[in-house]
Amino acid sequence: MVLRKSEVTSDEILSIYFGGGTPSVLEVLELNTILETVYKHYKVSDTAEITLEANPDDLDIETIKALSNTKINRLSIGIQSFHESDLTAMNRAHNATEAKKCLEIATTYFDNITIDLMFGMPTMSVAQWRQNLQTAFEFGIKHLSCYALTVEPKTALEHFIKKGSHPPMDDELAAQHFEVLLEETLAQGLTHYETCSFGHPEYFSRHNTSYWLGKTYMGVGPSAHSFDGKSRSWNLSNNTKYIKSLEANIRPFESEVLSVENRFNEYIMTGLRTIWGISLDKIETDFGAPIKEQLLENSKKLRISKMLVLEKNHLKITKTGKFLSDGIASDLFLV
Repeated sequence: MVLRKSEVTSDEILSIYFGGGTPSVLEVLELNTILETVYKHYKVSDTAEITLEANPDDLDIETIKALSNTKINRLSIGIQSFHESDLTAMNRAHNATEAKKCLEIATTYFDNITIDLMFGMPTMSVAQWRQNLQTAFEFGIKHLSCYALTVEPKTALEHFIKKGSHPPMDDELAAQHFEVLLEETLAQGLTHYETCSFGHPEYFSRHNTSYWLGKTYMGVGPSAHSFDGKSRSWNLSNNTKYIKSLEANIRPFESEVLSVENRFNEYIMTGLRTIWGISLDKIETDFGAPIKEQLLENSKKLRISKMLVLEKNHLKITKTGKFLSDGIASDLFLV
Protein backbone atom coordinates (compact mmCIF):
# COMPACT_ATOMS: atom_id res chain seq x y z
CA MET A 1 0.00 0.00 0.00
CA VAL A 2 2.89 2.35 0.72
CA LEU A 3 4.51 1.51 -2.63
CA ARG A 4 1.31 2.34 -4.49
CA LYS A 5 0.09 5.45 -2.72
CA SER A 6 0.99 7.65 -5.71
CA GLU A 7 -1.67 5.82 -7.74
CA VAL A 8 -4.40 7.55 -5.71
CA THR A 9 -4.24 11.34 -5.81
CA SER A 10 -7.01 13.58 -4.47
CA ASP A 11 -9.88 11.11 -4.36
CA GLU A 12 -11.13 9.96 -0.98
CA ILE A 13 -11.23 6.27 -0.18
CA LEU A 14 -14.96 5.54 0.13
CA SER A 15 -14.77 1.86 1.04
CA ILE A 16 -12.30 -0.70 2.34
CA TYR A 17 -13.03 -4.40 2.00
CA PHE A 18 -11.24 -7.30 3.71
CA GLY A 19 -12.00 -10.36 1.55
CA GLY A 20 -12.45 -12.74 -0.22
CA GLY A 21 -10.67 -15.59 1.36
CA THR A 22 -11.21 -15.62 5.12
CA PRO A 23 -9.59 -12.47 6.51
CA SER A 24 -11.22 -13.13 9.88
CA VAL A 25 -8.36 -15.56 10.59
CA LEU A 26 -6.22 -12.45 11.13
CA GLU A 27 -5.80 -11.22 14.67
CA VAL A 28 -7.54 -7.92 15.44
CA LEU A 29 -4.10 -6.39 16.02
CA GLU A 30 -3.12 -7.32 12.46
CA LEU A 31 -6.33 -5.86 11.02
CA ASN A 32 -5.68 -2.65 12.96
CA THR A 33 -2.12 -2.48 11.61
CA ILE A 34 -3.44 -2.67 8.04
CA LEU A 35 -6.08 0.00 8.70
CA GLU A 36 -3.55 2.29 10.38
CA THR A 37 -1.38 2.04 7.25
CA VAL A 38 -4.32 2.92 5.01
CA TYR A 39 -5.26 5.95 7.12
CA LYS A 40 -1.64 7.10 7.32
CA HIS A 41 -0.98 7.04 3.57
CA TYR A 42 -4.41 7.66 2.00
CA LYS A 43 -7.26 10.12 2.41
CA VAL A 44 -10.16 8.11 3.80
CA SER A 45 -13.71 9.46 3.93
CA ASP A 46 -15.15 10.06 7.40
CA THR A 47 -18.12 7.91 6.36
CA ALA A 48 -16.14 5.13 4.65
CA GLU A 49 -17.72 1.68 4.60
CA ILE A 50 -15.21 -0.79 6.05
CA THR A 51 -16.21 -4.44 5.66
CA LEU A 52 -14.73 -7.65 7.02
CA GLU A 53 -15.69 -11.01 5.52
CA ALA A 54 -15.93 -13.72 8.15
CA ASN A 55 -17.16 -17.24 8.77
CA PRO A 56 -19.30 -17.97 11.84
CA ASP A 57 -16.67 -20.29 13.34
CA ASP A 58 -14.17 -17.38 13.42
CA LEU A 59 -16.54 -15.02 15.27
CA ASP A 60 -16.70 -15.79 18.97
CA ILE A 61 -17.86 -13.14 21.42
CA GLU A 62 -14.34 -11.91 22.26
CA THR A 63 -13.47 -11.45 18.58
CA ILE A 64 -16.73 -9.65 17.78
CA LYS A 65 -16.27 -7.33 20.75
CA ALA A 66 -12.69 -6.55 19.69
CA LEU A 67 -13.76 -5.94 16.06
CA SER A 68 -16.47 -3.53 17.23
CA ASN A 69 -13.72 -1.36 18.73
CA THR A 70 -11.88 -1.04 15.40
CA LYS A 71 -12.75 1.12 12.38
CA ILE A 72 -14.52 -1.89 10.81
CA ASN A 73 -18.22 -0.98 10.63
CA ARG A 74 -19.70 -3.75 8.49
CA LEU A 75 -19.55 -7.55 8.71
CA SER A 76 -20.16 -9.93 5.80
CA ILE A 77 -20.83 -13.34 7.32
CA GLY A 78 -20.80 -16.57 5.29
CA ILE A 79 -23.81 -18.27 6.89
CA GLN A 80 -24.89 -20.17 3.70
CA SER A 81 -27.74 -21.99 5.50
CA PHE A 82 -29.35 -22.48 8.91
CA HIS A 83 -30.02 -26.17 8.16
CA GLU A 84 -27.48 -28.75 9.31
CA SER A 85 -27.99 -31.01 6.29
CA ASP A 86 -27.13 -28.16 3.88
CA LEU A 87 -23.98 -27.19 5.77
CA THR A 88 -22.81 -30.81 5.83
CA ALA A 89 -23.44 -31.15 2.08
CA MET A 90 -21.48 -27.93 1.44
CA ASN A 91 -18.65 -29.13 3.70
CA ARG A 92 -18.81 -25.97 5.80
CA ALA A 93 -16.69 -25.73 8.95
CA HIS A 94 -19.54 -24.31 11.06
CA ASN A 95 -22.83 -25.88 12.11
CA ALA A 96 -26.34 -24.42 12.30
CA THR A 97 -26.09 -23.70 16.03
CA GLU A 98 -22.85 -21.75 15.53
CA ALA A 99 -24.43 -19.77 12.68
CA LYS A 100 -27.32 -18.62 14.89
CA LYS A 101 -25.12 -17.96 17.93
CA CYS A 102 -22.75 -15.89 15.80
CA LEU A 103 -25.60 -13.68 14.55
CA GLU A 104 -27.06 -13.36 18.03
CA ILE A 105 -23.78 -11.83 19.23
CA ALA A 106 -22.84 -9.93 16.05
CA THR A 107 -26.17 -8.09 15.84
CA THR A 108 -25.60 -6.81 19.38
CA TYR A 109 -22.34 -5.09 18.41
CA PHE A 110 -22.83 -4.28 14.69
CA ASP A 111 -25.77 -2.63 12.98
CA ASN A 112 -24.52 -3.12 9.41
CA ILE A 113 -24.38 -6.87 8.74
CA THR A 114 -24.83 -8.77 5.50
CA ILE A 115 -25.04 -12.55 5.30
CA ASP A 116 -24.54 -14.98 2.43
CA LEU A 117 -27.21 -17.60 1.80
CA MET A 118 -27.18 -20.36 -0.83
CA PHE A 119 -30.22 -21.64 -2.71
CA GLY A 120 -30.81 -24.09 -5.53
CA MET A 121 -29.55 -27.13 -3.64
CA PRO A 122 -31.55 -30.16 -4.89
CA THR A 123 -31.78 -31.43 -1.30
CA MET A 124 -33.39 -28.17 -0.05
CA SER A 125 -37.18 -27.94 -0.21
CA VAL A 126 -38.98 -24.68 -0.94
CA ALA A 127 -40.25 -24.70 2.66
CA GLN A 128 -36.69 -25.07 4.02
CA TRP A 129 -35.48 -22.17 1.85
CA ARG A 130 -38.34 -19.98 3.07
CA GLN A 131 -37.42 -20.94 6.63
CA ASN A 132 -33.78 -19.93 6.01
CA LEU A 133 -34.92 -16.47 4.90
CA GLN A 134 -37.30 -16.07 7.84
CA THR A 135 -34.51 -16.97 10.27
CA ALA A 136 -32.33 -14.23 8.77
CA PHE A 137 -35.15 -11.70 9.09
CA GLU A 138 -35.77 -12.70 12.72
CA PHE A 139 -32.20 -11.59 13.48
CA GLY A 140 -32.96 -8.19 11.94
CA ILE A 141 -30.55 -8.67 9.02
CA LYS A 142 -30.90 -5.69 6.65
CA HIS A 143 -28.84 -7.00 3.73
CA LEU A 144 -28.64 -10.42 2.07
CA SER A 145 -26.37 -11.79 -0.66
CA CYS A 146 -28.07 -14.88 -2.11
CA TYR A 147 -26.39 -17.18 -4.62
CA ALA A 148 -27.62 -20.17 -6.59
CA LEU A 149 -25.45 -23.25 -6.09
CA THR A 150 -23.48 -24.06 -9.24
CA VAL A 151 -21.38 -27.12 -10.06
CA GLU A 152 -17.83 -26.14 -10.98
CA PRO A 153 -15.59 -28.53 -12.96
CA LYS A 154 -13.20 -30.77 -11.00
CA THR A 155 -14.83 -30.06 -7.63
CA ALA A 156 -15.93 -32.54 -4.98
CA LEU A 157 -19.57 -31.72 -5.76
CA GLU A 158 -19.14 -32.61 -9.44
CA HIS A 159 -17.47 -35.86 -8.39
CA PHE A 160 -20.30 -36.74 -5.98
CA ILE A 161 -22.97 -36.05 -8.62
CA LYS A 162 -21.18 -38.19 -11.21
CA LYS A 163 -20.78 -40.96 -8.65
CA GLY A 164 -24.49 -40.77 -7.78
CA SER A 165 -23.96 -39.94 -4.10
CA HIS A 166 -25.45 -36.45 -4.55
CA PRO A 167 -28.55 -35.60 -6.62
CA PRO A 168 -28.02 -33.56 -9.81
CA MET A 169 -28.90 -29.86 -9.95
CA ASP A 170 -32.57 -29.05 -10.49
CA ASP A 171 -33.04 -25.82 -12.47
CA GLU A 172 -36.79 -25.79 -11.91
CA LEU A 173 -36.33 -26.00 -8.13
CA ALA A 174 -33.68 -23.25 -8.24
CA ALA A 175 -36.15 -21.03 -10.13
CA GLN A 176 -38.79 -21.72 -7.46
CA HIS A 177 -36.29 -20.79 -4.75
CA PHE A 178 -35.54 -17.54 -6.61
CA GLU A 179 -39.26 -16.66 -6.80
CA VAL A 180 -39.59 -17.25 -3.04
CA LEU A 181 -36.51 -15.07 -2.50
CA LEU A 182 -38.09 -12.18 -4.45
CA GLU A 183 -41.39 -12.60 -2.60
CA GLU A 184 -39.96 -12.80 0.92
CA THR A 185 -37.44 -9.96 0.57
CA LEU A 186 -40.12 -7.69 -0.93
CA ALA A 187 -42.40 -8.46 2.03
CA GLN A 188 -39.57 -7.35 4.36
CA GLY A 189 -39.07 -4.06 2.49
CA LEU A 190 -35.69 -5.07 1.04
CA THR A 191 -34.80 -3.74 -2.40
CA HIS A 192 -33.50 -6.18 -5.01
CA TYR A 193 -30.82 -3.76 -6.19
CA GLU A 194 -28.44 -6.27 -7.84
CA THR A 195 -28.94 -9.81 -9.14
CA CYS A 196 -27.72 -11.45 -5.90
CA SER A 197 -28.13 -8.52 -3.48
CA PHE A 198 -31.10 -7.44 -1.37
CA GLY A 199 -31.09 -4.68 1.19
CA HIS A 200 -32.64 -1.58 2.66
CA PRO A 201 -31.34 1.41 0.59
CA GLU A 202 -29.19 2.77 3.43
CA TYR A 203 -27.55 -0.68 3.72
CA PHE A 204 -26.68 -1.25 0.05
CA SER A 205 -23.06 -2.43 -0.27
CA ARG A 206 -21.17 0.70 -1.29
CA HIS A 207 -18.07 -1.32 -2.10
CA ASN A 208 -19.69 -3.85 -4.41
CA THR A 209 -21.84 -1.15 -6.01
CA SER A 210 -18.65 0.64 -7.06
CA TYR A 211 -17.57 -2.48 -8.98
CA TRP A 212 -20.93 -2.76 -10.76
CA LEU A 213 -20.88 0.91 -11.74
CA GLY A 214 -17.37 0.66 -13.19
CA LYS A 215 -15.54 2.77 -10.60
CA THR A 216 -11.81 2.43 -9.96
CA TYR A 217 -10.40 0.23 -7.22
CA MET A 218 -7.07 -0.96 -5.84
CA GLY A 219 -6.58 -4.62 -4.92
CA VAL A 220 -3.90 -5.40 -2.35
CA GLY A 221 -2.35 -8.82 -1.76
CA PRO A 222 -1.34 -11.88 -3.81
CA SER A 223 -3.50 -12.31 -6.95
CA ALA A 224 -5.58 -9.19 -6.14
CA HIS A 225 -6.93 -7.25 -9.13
CA SER A 226 -7.03 -3.47 -9.63
CA PHE A 227 -8.87 -1.28 -12.16
CA ASP A 228 -8.16 2.34 -13.12
CA GLY A 229 -11.00 2.83 -15.60
CA LYS A 230 -9.13 1.68 -18.70
CA SER A 231 -6.66 -0.99 -17.63
CA ARG A 232 -6.71 -3.91 -15.23
CA SER A 233 -3.74 -5.24 -13.28
CA TRP A 234 -3.33 -8.33 -11.11
CA ASN A 235 -0.70 -9.17 -8.55
CA LEU A 236 1.40 -12.33 -8.67
CA SER A 237 -0.47 -15.22 -7.03
CA ASN A 238 2.59 -17.06 -5.68
CA ASN A 239 2.86 -16.08 -2.00
CA THR A 240 6.60 -16.62 -1.63
CA LYS A 241 7.53 -14.70 -4.80
CA TYR A 242 5.06 -11.96 -3.91
CA ILE A 243 6.64 -11.43 -0.46
CA LYS A 244 10.21 -11.51 -1.81
CA SER A 245 9.34 -8.88 -4.43
CA LEU A 246 7.81 -6.58 -1.83
CA GLU A 247 10.90 -6.97 0.36
CA ALA A 248 12.81 -5.55 -2.62
CA ASN A 249 10.28 -2.68 -2.90
CA ILE A 250 8.88 -4.06 -6.15
CA ARG A 251 5.20 -4.74 -6.75
CA PRO A 252 5.00 -7.97 -8.78
CA PHE A 253 2.11 -7.65 -11.22
CA GLU A 254 0.86 -8.00 -14.78
CA SER A 255 -1.59 -5.71 -16.55
CA GLU A 256 -3.65 -5.26 -19.68
CA VAL A 257 -5.26 -2.28 -21.36
CA LEU A 258 -8.88 -3.19 -21.93
CA SER A 259 -10.19 -2.94 -25.48
CA VAL A 260 -13.29 -0.88 -26.26
CA GLU A 261 -15.19 -4.16 -26.63
CA ASN A 262 -14.04 -5.41 -23.23
CA ARG A 263 -14.95 -2.16 -21.45
CA PHE A 264 -18.34 -2.05 -23.17
CA ASN A 265 -19.11 -5.70 -22.42
CA GLU A 266 -18.09 -5.37 -18.77
CA TYR A 267 -20.36 -2.34 -18.32
CA ILE A 268 -23.25 -4.20 -19.97
CA MET A 269 -22.66 -7.28 -17.80
CA THR A 270 -22.43 -5.41 -14.50
CA GLY A 271 -24.93 -2.64 -15.26
CA LEU A 272 -27.71 -5.06 -16.15
CA ARG A 273 -27.27 -6.79 -12.80
CA THR A 274 -28.36 -3.61 -10.98
CA ILE A 275 -31.58 -1.62 -10.54
CA TRP A 276 -29.80 1.34 -12.19
CA GLY A 277 -29.33 -0.54 -15.44
CA ILE A 278 -27.30 0.70 -18.43
CA SER A 279 -27.10 4.45 -18.96
CA LEU A 280 -27.42 5.26 -22.66
CA ASP A 281 -25.84 8.66 -21.97
CA LYS A 282 -22.78 6.91 -20.52
CA ILE A 283 -22.67 4.54 -23.51
CA GLU A 284 -22.70 7.50 -25.91
CA THR A 285 -20.10 9.47 -23.92
CA ASP A 286 -17.70 6.55 -23.43
CA PHE A 287 -18.19 4.63 -26.68
CA GLY A 288 -19.90 6.91 -29.22
CA ALA A 289 -23.34 7.38 -30.78
CA PRO A 290 -23.01 4.50 -33.32
CA ILE A 291 -22.41 1.95 -30.54
CA LYS A 292 -25.37 3.37 -28.60
CA GLU A 293 -27.60 2.95 -31.67
CA GLN A 294 -26.29 -0.60 -32.17
CA LEU A 295 -27.12 -1.40 -28.53
CA LEU A 296 -30.67 -0.10 -28.97
CA GLU A 297 -31.07 -2.21 -32.11
CA ASN A 298 -29.63 -5.34 -30.43
CA SER A 299 -31.92 -4.89 -27.43
CA LYS A 300 -35.12 -4.52 -29.49
CA LYS A 301 -36.14 -8.20 -29.37
CA LEU A 302 -35.40 -8.37 -25.63
CA ARG A 303 -37.61 -5.32 -25.05
CA ILE A 304 -40.42 -6.80 -27.15
CA SER A 305 -40.21 -10.04 -25.14
CA LYS A 306 -40.33 -8.01 -21.88
CA MET A 307 -36.88 -9.12 -20.75
CA LEU A 308 -35.63 -5.52 -20.89
CA VAL A 309 -37.33 -2.15 -20.52
CA LEU A 310 -36.16 1.34 -21.54
CA GLU A 311 -36.80 3.84 -18.74
CA LYS A 312 -35.48 7.42 -18.55
CA ASN A 313 -32.71 6.62 -21.04
CA HIS A 314 -31.62 3.54 -19.07
CA LEU A 315 -31.91 -0.06 -20.22
CA LYS A 316 -33.05 -2.18 -17.28
CA ILE A 317 -33.75 -5.84 -16.79
CA THR A 318 -37.34 -6.76 -15.91
CA LYS A 319 -38.61 -9.19 -13.29
CA THR A 320 -39.13 -11.69 -16.13
CA GLY A 321 -35.48 -11.42 -17.13
CA LYS A 322 -33.87 -11.32 -13.67
CA PHE A 323 -33.11 -15.03 -13.47
CA LEU A 324 -31.54 -14.91 -16.97
CA SER A 325 -29.43 -11.76 -16.62
CA ASP A 326 -26.10 -13.28 -17.69
CA GLY A 327 -27.58 -14.71 -20.90
CA ILE A 328 -29.34 -11.42 -21.69
CA ALA A 329 -26.10 -9.49 -21.20
CA SER A 330 -24.19 -11.79 -23.57
CA ASP A 331 -26.80 -11.13 -26.28
CA LEU A 332 -25.86 -7.43 -26.12
CA PHE A 333 -22.06 -7.84 -26.13
CA LEU A 334 -19.82 -6.38 -28.80
CA VAL A 335 -17.87 -9.20 -30.42
